[in-house]
Amino acid sequence: MVNPLQTAILEPVAASGLFQMAWLMIAIPLVSAAFLLLVGKASNAWGHLLATLAPIASFGIGLALFFQLLGASVAERTVEVPVYEWIGVGPWDVQIALLVDQLSILFVLLITGVGSLIHIYSIGYMEHDERRRRFFAYLNLFIAAMLVLVLANSYLVLFIGWEGVGLASYLLIGFWQHRPAAAAAAKKAFVMNRVGDIGMALAMITMFAHFGSVEFAEVGKNAAQFSPLTATLVGLFLLLAACGKSAQVPLQAWLLDAMEGPTPVSALIHAATMVTAGVYLIVRSGPIFDQTPVASTAVVVVGTVTLLVGAWIGTSKDDIKKVLAGSTMSQIGYMILAAGIGPAGYVFAIFHLLTHGFFKANMFLGAGSIMHGMDDDVNMRNFGALGRAMRWTFLTFAMGYLAIIGFPFFAGFYSKDHIIVAAFEHNMIVGICALIGAGITAYYMTRLMVMTFFGRKRWEHGVHPHESPGVMVFPLVVLAILSVVAGVAMNSWINGWLVPAVGGEEHTYGLLDGFTEPIGWLTMGVVAIGVVIAVSVFKSVPKEAPRGNFLERAARRDVYGDDINNAVVVNPLMAFIGLLTGFDRGKVDGAVEGIGASTSGLGQVLRRLQSGYVRSYGLTMVAGAVLVGAVLILGQLA
Repeated sequence: MVNPLQTAILEPVAASGLFQMAWLMIAIPLVSAAFLLLVGKASNAWGHLLATLAPIASFGIGLALFFQLLGASVAERTVEVPVYEWIGVGPWDVQIALLVDQLSILFVLLITGVGSLIHIYSIGYMEHDERRRRFFAYLNLFIAAMLVLVLANSYLVLFIGWEGVGLASYLLIGFWQHRPAAAAAAKKAFVMNRVGDIGMALAMITMFAHFGSVEFAEVGKNAAQFSPLTATLVGLFLLLAACGKSAQVPLQAWLLDAMEGPTPVSALIHAATMVTAGVYLIVRSGPIFDQTPVASTAVVVVGTVTLLVGAWIGTSKDDIKKVLAGSTMSQIGYMILAAGIGPAGYVFAIFHLLTHGFFKANMFLGAGSIMHGMDDDVNMRNFGALGRAMRWTFLTFAMGYLAIIGFPFFAGFYSKDHIIVAAFEHNMIVGICALIGAGITAYYMTRLMVMTFFGRKRWEHGVHPHESPGVMVFPLVVLAILSVVAGVAMNSWINGWLVPAVGGEEHTYGLLDGFTEPIGWLTMGVVAIGVVIAVSVFKSVPKEAPRGNFLERAARRDVYGDDINNAVVVNPLMAFIGLLTGFDRGKVDGAVEGIGASTSGLGQVLRRLQSGYVRSYGLTMVAGAVLVGAVLILGQLA
């Protein structure tokens, strides 16, 4: 009998009909990006409109494919779409192919749906930027790369999208490269993600060495053939990759600096797409993690530590975008924790990933709307009373706030509470940590709301807050609605949809499940405590940040993430490079330069013999003849 908690491994069926056109979802934004970059300034007037239509078209195709899968039987919901033969040498046959199934199609809808809203929002947000066309081209490139990542049928094709996302994020984070902080943030994100890529490369090499393939279906069927040690190593390699892309401890330091990019970038990369790639990778690699309790436990530990560290950072930041960045880090930690639990948590990880994509994109774009009305100020100590000045932004942001803290019947109430219950069932300590994280989330998000929208005005002189234009408000409204209804809509459906693809047990969840278990009531109580504490502490906000205690000072410095990286990696590496440089200059260069100097000196001596006078050469020949003759005579006498 098959254990119902084992990860599902379904044989893909051949594509037919509309599925054969799935590659268009990637091609449309990719071609749009290339066109805008090649045409150049000639498309400045309308390039942003073309770029916005691209993800909308991909969303339309994805929606049609979703309904096709919805009407198909379970056995026909895993469809492989061949694109072309990439490598065909002897026994090696590496195909570029796409995999459309229950898991990938949800990511497609999230990426293209939220991505389309962010493109629309960017029309207003980037209206006065001279390089707006280029920005939209980079957005299209990012969408195309992310679609390659989630639609890949193998780790190798996934890696193409993985690297494409890394490139696009570098371009977007550093879009305003004239700012030194933005340029540095882009480089930091790029380098730290490359550290994670080492894990991906090592994992693929190991898979190929064992199975001669890196296709998901082949690896999944044969994962049980891994020895315990090999399975553990591959699992840890994949975890390293996930840590880099999803900003999990210890590779989290790039995420907060990445806020230097335009705010729509934060909404796209740090809410709905790039930082969720690590969660997707672990869930897709479920058959491997099923073989290795050690690697699975490592995933749980990393997720648990990160959800607490991210929440800790969010408690003391005054930059509204960095509060949301710490929150993203924490919420991804919840997803990684759930994915580490195994088949019992895979569905909950994806469920929370989807709802988080809605409410966090909503709040990031809301932060951009606030910046738009506050002359690009991000310091919440200069806000206050914006609820009256920016009513649409306030109302839509409030929906995201209620969703993330887990207010009853909002999106996070269902998705995050499932993870907390699963964490308690997995391990009491892990469950307590997840519960504490929920309380801290309620605290720092209430702090953000109070400092930004309530209390007295603390605006800088000459600032006149105003509501954003309709093209920016429309995406906020759509995302706010999704922040409210997504949990209710998916709670009783998503388990049955995903279990055949990711494994686990099928359950039917009701709308009142959070009220029927003690952990649900306990979670709501802890959240309420966090809200009350934040309201009481921040009912009066000073303009200058107090020095604070050790915990607050540590949070403001990102829990010393950069200091630790410098002490453990950067400084020792630079010292080692200094030693190598000194050896190279003092020994290697000295030897080479010494040989060169000797040769040059000998040449200087010999060149004096080359005077150019015939009489000198004749005298030299006579002297030589006399010398040779003397040697011969002396030889005969001897």
